[in-house]
Amino acid sequence: MRVVIADHPLITHKLTVLRDKHTPPPTFRLLVEELMMLLGYEATRDVRVEAVQIETPVAPTAGVRLSQPAPLIVPILRAGLGMLDGMVKMLPTAEVGFLGMKRDEQTLQPETYAERLPDDLSGRQCFVLDPMLATGGSLAAAVEFLFARGAEEVTAVCILGTPEGISALRDQVGDRSATLVLGALDQGLDEHAYIVPGLGDAGDRLYGTVG
Repeated sequence: MRVVIADHPLITHKLTVLRDKHTPPPTFRLLVEELMMLLGYEATRDVRVEAVQIETPVAPTAGVRLSQPAPLIVPILRAGLGMLDGMVKMLPTAEVGFLGMKRDEQTLQPETYAERLPDDLSGRQCFVLDPMLATGGSLAAAVEFLFARGAEEVTAVCILGTPEGISALRDQVGDRSATLVLGALDQGLDEHAYIVPGLGDAGDRLYGTVG
């Protein structure tokens, strides 16, 4: 599994504001969308294209377009929805599927409670969106779900990640074609399996349900 940690001053700046506990939900949502567009640039670096011939107002020339089958974007509900608009702006012709996953707070194991995906993903490039790669359980389960449906390549995009999460995802992926794109690699997990320093619960901060 290839791991890319985006290193750009704009990403670091936006992450700093995102982490601040005083950042209100509307600003938080906007920053997540902007960060997704920056991370999406890295995530789509190897998106498949095919050669085409076009004519400019001046002369014929060669170019490329996205090849078929179209890429599939899969946000993990609910927090991954906050990243969807930014990714769709990067890949407006992509298709979108959904996976609903949550972590059991007692066992810390992922549970799938909803899915809306094509039955056959053979030959597809898939992009999984989840703001936080903590223990790695939910993301690893989502990636496995896509490979089991026949996906050829899976790229996971997360705003923050941990060494523990990377290790879990790498173990799950094995030698299959997968890439992980992170905005930042944090130091690790606390006793409750929250990312440190992190940014809190991304879903709560996106949708304003913090107590």
